[in-house]
Amino acid sequence: MTSSNYQGLNTELPDPIRWEGDKVTIIDQTQLPHKETFLTSKNYRDVCEWIKSLRIRGAPSIGIAAAYAAALAAFELDSHNEIDRKLDRALNEIHDTRPTAVNIRNVLTRLRKLNLDGKAVGEVFLGEANKIFAEEVESCRKIGRFGLELVPDKAVILTHCHAGGLATGGYGTAIGVIRAAHEAGKDVMVIVDETRPLLQGARLTAYELQKLGIKFRLIVDSASGIAMKKFKVDLVVTGADRIAANGDTANKIGTYNLSVLCKEHKIPFYIAAPGSSFDITAKSGEDIPIEERSADEITRFQTCRTAPENVPVYAPAFDISPADNIAAFITERGIIRKPFGENIARMIG
Repeated sequence: MTSSNYQGLNTELPDPIRWEGDKVTIIDQTQLPHKETFLTSKNYRDVCEWIKSLRIRGAPSIGIAAAYAAALAAFELDSHNEIDRKLDRALNEIHDTRPTAVNIRNVLTRLRKLNLDGKAVGEVFLGEANKIFAEEVESCRKIGRFGLELVPDKAVILTHCHAGGLATGGYGTAIGVIRAAHEAGKDVMVIVDETRPLLQGARLTAYELQKLGIKFRLIVDSASGIAMKKFKVDLVVTGADRIAANGDTANKIGTYNLSVLCKEHKIPFYIAAPGSSFDITAKSGEDIPIEERSADEITRFQTCRTAPENVPVYAPAFDISPADNIAAFITERGIIRKPFGENIARMIG
């Protein structure tokens, strides 16, 4: 694995991930916004580590990363004609990197169903990974276009965590809606939750909005309620890591709190997500596994300890917003409104 730094920050948004010759390159999101550091590897286990350590993150992005990791594994293991035992173990290893986002599972299921007769598995997987990448980019652009109808000409939008280009194929889901509105000439101002404990809002959403020239204001998570009143928030839009068949949605911890605040303030709460983030095998949020992270992510920030030694910690990475709190889903296939059960089944399948 190799890494490289750009001196200073570029004015253009970098690609979250790309295939270069025979290797994968990502921008290390743990180093943003201070450094634009790129990591490169031919080893699928490095990509697994990048996913686990959040060097690449966001449900669509880690789905793309998983597809490229599978191709690397097939090339490394010189797999031909079939998914043999060694490759199967590698695919399981990729699958287990993060449990909540359904995109990894969906991508690997898709790869396992490919016709491999008489073909080099790596080449087949790589071709499919490139298709998955292109589909995610196009999905986000369509999400942005569909989301335009929900954004007033002069809008204050609150968002949580980070669902921009770095978390997808390069355009964004929740940020894609905001970006499309900005590009359409709408006067948009964004309230950005910092998103504890790893500050994806402060580090990544603010970084992207600044580069895109979109007005925003950063707040601490606990200021969301007062910000809704002070700035007269028109809508809240977030991404999603997994959406159940009934509309219950897993997203970054703190999203559930926002959905409750939206109900209190009578503000529409929207989820922007591609079809790849829906899991129709999960009947409700009860069927979605919630990843718990290391206690260090709460008791420390980078090298600084922020809590006493040996404190007990509960560190879920995600929570579930109940379908009842959600106004609609903005997808690449259109806007899904209530009743969610039948409309998700009809539009997502």
